Amino acid sequence: MNYNLIASAAFGLEGLVRRELNQLGFDAQAENGFVRFSGTLEDAYRANLWLRTADRVSLLMAEGDVRTFEDLFRLVRGVTWQQLMPRDAAFPVQCKCVRSQLMSPSDCQAIAKKALAEELMAYYHMPWCSESGPHFPIHISIHQNHARVMVDTSGDALNKRGYRTWNGEAPLRETLAAAVVQLSGWKGDIPVYDPCCGTGTLLIEAAYWAARRAPGLTRHFLVETWPDVSAKTLERILNEAKAAYTPSAVPPIAGSDIDPQAIELCKRHLQQAGLDQHITVSVADLATLQLDDSPVFFLANPPYGERLSDQKQCLALYRAMRQMTDRHPQSRLAVLSGNPSFERAYGRRANKKRRLYNGRLECELMLF
Repeated sequence: MNYNLIASAAFGLEGLVRRELNQLGFDAQAENGFVRFSGTLEDAYRANLWLRTADRVSLLMAEGDVRTFEDLFRLVRGVTWQQLMPRDAAFPVQCKCVRSQLMSPSDCQAIAKKALAEELMAYYHMPWCSESGPHFPIHISIHQNHARVMVDTSGDALNKRGYRTWNGEAPLRETLAAAVVQLSGWKGDIPVYDPCCGTGTLLIEAAYWAARRAPGLTRHFLVETWPDVSAKTLERILNEAKAAYTPSAVPPIAGSDIDPQAIELCKRHLQQAGLDQHITVSVADLATLQLDDSPVFFLANPPYGERLSDQKQCLALYRAMRQMTDRHPQSRLAVLSGNPSFERAYGRRANKKRRLYNGRLECELMLF
């Protein structure tokens, strides 16, 4: 059975998610905050497995305008839930309301839960719903009186790759790191180096992308636990992803950081990602960093200096970064920064810029 599917994404990444879905063979359309496509439950698993820049994948069960609780009740009750859910299904409901007449998430959750329960009880002839079986988390988004009723297929958000279990200061989200790699202009053909690598997220995502390693290869997704999913098909999709992973295709990738603790965490993450034999990291100050004379692609997410006390230190770091690239005349630089003074301190205007968001913080990806 085919479902309407939604891959949610951070603002600014919808086009990348659409491109990834197109490369997987789906006909996808990008909208604000998400990308629409269609497919089976097994297709939802494949999207979860391969999407690098999406937050999660959901089934879109219904959508429509709702201005009263009765409207919401009818919308949810009108879904043939029994096509998806067994009689013992657990269906926790979460609701988000933004600029709508219905602005009480708790009341909307209660109404939606009642409508769904009544539909299942009527179909399965049950006096109540035990909710003792597989989980089908319901997410309802009401924005300007337009509601979308979705079922989460991912479980943990897709940025949870499984390799990062220790966090340093201000960690970069894995999905954003993957987006930076894809938007940087790096083609995997020359060495990449992160001179302020922190706990290694950019390095790992660059290696995964170059080696065609599915980001969800070692984790599980909620859709796997549902009764109507073909275990044989999922096994085939997973085996295809394992066969596509080519660690030998990883070009020289390395990084450094002035903080020894960050490098220690980075080495642990590299080991958990299975890349400790492919990526080299060390403690070093970029102010004195000197690599060999071959072309190098610098990829960096330096500190932003959000606290006033850090501003002078960050501006000095940006000036040192310009001196670093000057010492490497064949180098290119892609840097993600939330500091509006980066270009002035660096001493050059970027050739290209792209607005992105690191959480709620507006940033720019600048290419030099």
